[in-house]
Amino acid sequence: MNAWTVIVDHPPFFLALAALLGLLVGSFLNVLAYRLPIMLERQWQREAQALLGLAQDEHTRFDLCLPASRCPHCQQPIRAWENIPLLSYLALRGRCSGCKARISPRYPLVELACALLSWLVAWHFGPGIEALAVMLLTWGLLALSLIDAEHQLLPDVLVLPLLWLGLIVNAFGLLVPLSDALWGAVAGYLSLWSVYWAFKLVTGKEGMGFGDFKLLAMLGAWGGWQILPLTLMLASLVGALVGLALVRLKRAQMGAALSFGPYLAIAGWIALLWGDEIVASYLQLLGT
Repeated sequence: MNAWTVIVDHPPFFLALAALLGLLVGSFLNVLAYRLPIMLERQWQREAQALLGLAQDEHTRFDLCLPASRCPHCQQPIRAWENIPLLSYLALRGRCSGCKARISPRYPLVELACALLSWLVAWHFGPGIEALAVMLLTWGLLALSLIDAEHQLLPDVLVLPLLWLGLIVNAFGLLVPLSDALWGAVAGYLSLWSVYWAFKLVTGKEGMGFGDFKLLAMLGAWGGWQILPLTLMLASLVGALVGLALVRLKRAQMGAALSFGPYLAIAGWIALLWGDEIVASYLQLLGT
């Protein structure tokens, strides 16, 4: 009996394994969400300096591996036992072991969210390649949401590989037929591209970034064109409600730029997992 047979025959074990894997990946996503924007900024700076013929700034190596993680306050290196997802934060009571500075609760919350989302995907699809593929998509969407919320940036280095991966997995009919995935990618991009240009022609302003087009195209590549209307409806509704709430709380001004990527990611994830049930319930409600 191999390991995969044990997993298939024991769904609770698969769910526990998915949650544990989610915790570990969540820890990595914290690093990715912090370091990738800095890495891209330095890359763009080097490219601009090379294009303009300027001397390039010297930087120490900075990537996803080096330098080792340190406390941002006292620069004490984070030891292995202090880097265990969720458990280390609880053991340290949310403070640095050196200077006792407060550790942002964002780190354990991201780890916990990643574990919960991974568990939900495993529970929804059950043991199989579908669950593993959608878990990978889920991790990518979580990373993109974190980056866009803080930097208003949806990096191509994350979006485009996930878009291609969606088309590849659906070339085998994993989630939807390839034709649905292909037209989902096309319709996802063109729908927001059209809204962008219509808004710009009318107002002279840019209503969203090009990264949002690519993100919706990526969601269409995974879930097919069928999930796009629900995705846009949910994302617009939640985005409008959150925007109004922020204005009421005076944390944002009317007309201020807000990241749309996290709402698209959340709505697309929900539509991919439960879109059919949501639409069926809505149509049933209309029929009553």
